[in-house]
Amino acid sequence: MAKLTKKQKEAVSKIEKNKNYTLDEASALVKEVNFAKFDASVDIAVRLGVDPRKANQMVRGVVSLPHGTGKDVKVLALVTPDKEAEAKEAGADYVGLDEYLQKIKEGWTDVDVIVTMPAVMGKLGPLGRVLGPRGLMPNPKSGTVTMEIGKAVAEVKAGKIDFKVDKYGIIHAGIGKVSFDAAKIKENAQELVQTLIKLKPTAAKGTYVKSIYMSSTMSPGIAIDTKSVN
Repeated sequence: MAKLTKKQKEAVSKIEKNKNYTLDEASALVKEVNFAKFDASVDIAVRLGVDPRKANQMVRGVVSLPHGTGKDVKVLALVTPDKEAEAKEAGADYVGLDEYLQKIKEGWTDVDVIVTMPAVMGKLGPLGRVLGPRGLMPNPKSGTVTMEIGKAVAEVKAGKIDFKVDKYGIIHAGIGKVSFDAAKIKENAQELVQTLIKLKPTAAKGTYVKSIYMSSTMSPGIAIDTKSVN
C-alpha cells in the first residue's frame, strides 16, 4: 500500500471516522481537505437502493446545476447547414457534419458532449463502438438529440449534465470545483439529489438513497447524512 504524503495525511485527519456530515458541513470541508495544486473537481457519489439489472429500476436523467460545473465543456454540434449558425451562436466549439463524422471514424473524440438532430442519428449509428464506450453517443432522453440545437448547446455549456446509475447502483457526477463557494457546492449537490429522488422507480423498495459521499479529485470521501439532503 502506498504511503500517504504529508498533505494527504493532513487531509485525512480533518475527516472524522464514522461521522456522517451534513451537506452544509461537507460542502465546506471538501474545500479544506483538497490538496491538489490545481482547481480540482468536486464529485458526488450517491448509492441508490435499486437493482440496475432490472429495466424497471434503471435510474437515468439530466439535471441543470444552478451554478454550472465550472468546467469548460467542449461541444460538437453535428448538424445540417441550416442549423450551423444556430449552433455557433449558442457557443458550440465545433460545428459541421460529414467532416466531423469522418474524423470520429478515424478516432477523433476530443469533445465532452455531442449534440445532434434526429435526422442525423442514422449516420451516427455505425460510430456507436467509438462513441458509446466514451459516453458520447447523443440520446433523446438526455436532450442531445433535438431540433432545438441552440437551446441544447446553451444548456450543456451552462452546466447541464446527464447521469446514469452504474451496475453497482451508484450515480457518479461532477458538481463543481473546489474554487466554488461552499454554498454553491451545496446547492449543486442538492439539485442533483432532489432530481434523483424525483426519478425514484416505483419498483424500488426499501431505502432509496442509501449513502452519499462527496470528494474532490484527489481527496478522501466525506460521508454525508442523507437526511440533511432529503
